[in-house]
Amino acid sequence: MELAFTGRVIEWRGPAPYYFVPVPDQESADIREVAALASYGWGVIPVEARIGERAFATSLFPKDGGYLLPLKNAVRVPSGLSAGDDVAIRMTVRL
Repeated sequence: MELAFTGRVIEWRGPAPYYFVPVPDQESADIREVAALASYGWGVIPVEARIGERAFATSLFPKDGGYLLPLKNAVRVPSGLSAGDDVAIRMTVRL
């Protein structure tokens, strides 16, 4: 399953700052349709994501009926992304 969307970077200040992009409602609904096939446990969904020319593997976290895409510092920092920035994302759910 391939998806493309734009989202706003958010910061979660836990024990260390983490950055995520919430997956929009429609795309989250599409992901839920294949979640049972894709998840390897705890509801996380493995994906290959791309921001510009930077591709990275990660797993979506379920949150409030939707999903959060974690932004690795190796992608976020060179891309100049901070909390509040809008970012275009292409993503493939790995089944």
